[in-house]
Amino acid sequence: MNGEYLRVTPAELHRALKDPEWALDLAEEMQDAQEEHEPVPNEARHFTTHQTWDFLGFLLRRSAFPVDIVHGEELLAADDWGYGPPRYLTPDRVRLAADTLHQTTYDQLNQGVDPSELAEAEIYPQIWDSPTSLEWARDLFTPLTEFFQGAASTGHAMLIWLD
Repeated sequence: MNGEYLRVTPAELHRALKDPEWALDLAEEMQDAQEEHEPVPNEARHFTTHQTWDFLGFLLRRSAFPVDIVHGEELLAADDWGYGPPRYLTPDRVRLAADTLHQTTYDQLNQGVDPSELAEAEIYPQIWDSPTSLEWARDLFTPLTEFFQGAASTGHAMLIWLD
């Protein structure tokens, strides 16, 4: 189960809302294109948090993060894109998320977290048997921040789904 993101222009978001199948095709096309040539995060159209999505969501909810960047906020379509329907963030919400991510460090998110809390909350995947497991998503946090900053700087919206 992977957390997936696709930057879209406002016009592409408008089209995606009218034609979710087109949006899924666009997402798959961008994923395939980036497998061959992986751009830097702030220029990428697609980004994945792999299996860290639930852990990052736990940390962000715990810190009262103002935007749901793990699941999205608005329903794009009822269609299942893997593990549920895709959702989206408007350009304004992407900008707020990017600004807040820029002001947040991974150490701040992790501060005071005990691995037993993650096990008790049944955070996917169940790997929370030591304090070192809290470092699992560190290498993805900065690129995720850069991805959101790139999207915000160009006025993009964001499609979000789990597959």
